Amino acid sequence: MAEPFLLGVNYWPRRKAMYWWSNFDADEVREEFDVIASIGMKVVRLFLLWDDWMPTSDQVHPQRMRDFKTVCDIAAERGLQLEPTFFTGHMSGPNWSPRWLLSADSPPVSPYFGYTRQVISGGEIVANSGYRNMFHDAEAISAERVLLKTVVSEFKDHPAIWVWNLGNEPDLFAHPHTSADGKAWIKEMRDLIRSIDPAHNVTCGLHVDSIMSDNGLRLNDVFGEADIAVMHGYPMYSPISRHNLDTDFMPFLCALTSALSGKPCYAEEWGGCTAPPGHDSEMWEWTSYQGIQRAQFMASEDALAEYVGAVLPKLVEVGSPGALLWCYADYHESLWDRPPCDEHGAKHERHFGLVRPDGSLKPHAEVIRRFAATNPTVQPAVRTITLNITPEQYYENPGITADRLYKAYIAQYETGST
Repeated sequence: MAEPFLLGVNYWPRRKAMYWWSNFDADEVREEFDVIASIGMKVVRLFLLWDDWMPTSDQVHPQRMRDFKTVCDIAAERGLQLEPTFFTGHMSGPNWSPRWLLSADSPPVSPYFGYTRQVISGGEIVANSGYRNMFHDAEAISAERVLLKTVVSEFKDHPAIWVWNLGNEPDLFAHPHTSADGKAWIKEMRDLIRSIDPAHNVTCGLHVDSIMSDNGLRLNDVFGEADIAVMHGYPMYSPISRHNLDTDFMPFLCALTSALSGKPCYAEEWGGCTAPPGHDSEMWEWTSYQGIQRAQFMASEDALAEYVGAVLPKLVEVGSPGALLWCYADYHESLWDRPPCDEHGAKHERHFGLVRPDGSLKPHAEVIRRFAATNPTVQPAVRTITLNITPEQYYENPGITADRLYKAYIAQYETGST
C-alpha cells in the first residue's frame, strides 16, 4: 500500500508568535489545532525557543515541559503529530539567543551576525552583544545535551511525536568552523537521541543556503547522518529562481537535496507572504535593522493560492514524501510593534500564514484542503536530477553549480510550467 503524502504546517500561534511559550494558552492551541486538522493537515512543526526553554544552561524550564505535554495531548486528541525543533535559534529574521549564551567579546559566529540579524534575548532586542558559537562552545554543547536528554526522555513514548528536529536553519544562527565540524555535531546529537529513543527519526531543518554555499552544513553530510532529508526554500528569496512565484523552484530543491543526500526530501518550509486582502501582488519597501533597505514581494492571496496548488503535485513528481507549509498564521496586529513584525524588522513576516490576522482562512488553505481530500500518496520520482560530480566537487562551487542544474532541470521538464 502506498505511503500517504504527508501534509503539515509550521506553527506559531496567531496572537503570540515567538512569545508563545512565555504566554502559553492551552485553549488557543486547541482552537488553532482544530483549524489545522480541518484543513487536512497531519503534522505540526513547532519550535522550542531556546531562550524560553533553558533560562540557565544546565536546566530545562519545568513549566515549558508541562506546557509541551499539554500541546502533545491536544495534538494526539486531534490526530495530529508533532515535529519539535530544538535549539531555536534563528527564527523569522532575528536570532533569539539564550541569555547565558550572550557574550559581548565573542567574534561573529556567522557572516550574518550583527548586520542583517537582530539579536533578541529575554524577549527584547539586545544591542552591542554577540553570543558564543553553538557548534563549538563547551557550555552550549553541554546545554544541548541537557535539552535533548530531558525532552526526548520524557516524550519519546508520546503518540504525538513524529520526528525530532535539530534546528531551524541553524547556519543563520551560527556556522560550524568546517563541514567536518558540522557533520560531527549532527552525528553527536543524533546519536544522543537514538540512545534514548531509537524509534523516532531525526532530521535538521536546512534551507537553500546549504545548496547555494558551503556553510559548514553540507546536505550530504547532514542527511547522511540524519534519518530523513528536508529542505526550506522560497523563490522570491533566490537569485536562481525565474520569478517570485516560480512553481518549479521548491520541487527542484527537493530533487537536488535527494541527489546529494541519497534520500527522499520533504519540503519542510515553503510558501509565501501575501498582500492585504483584495490587493494585487505588490512590492513592499522599507528601512530595516541597521538602516538596511529591504524590498519584499507580497503575493496577492489568489496568486499565492495558485502557486500552492501548482507546487504540490510537482513535489509528488520529484518523489517528496510530504510538504509542510510556512506558516500557520498571519500575526495579530497587537504584535506588530515587536520583533519580528515591527516596522524596522522583518515586517513581511506579519503575513505568511494560512489564516489572516483575524483568524479567517486565506484562499490557499482551501487549496490544501482540496489536495488533502484526494488522499495523495508518495510516488516514485519521475522528475530527478542526476549528478555527474561528487558532493565534494559540488561544494567546490555550489552556487554556480545549482544555477546550472536548475537551468538543465527546467529545460528537461518544462511543459508549460510556470
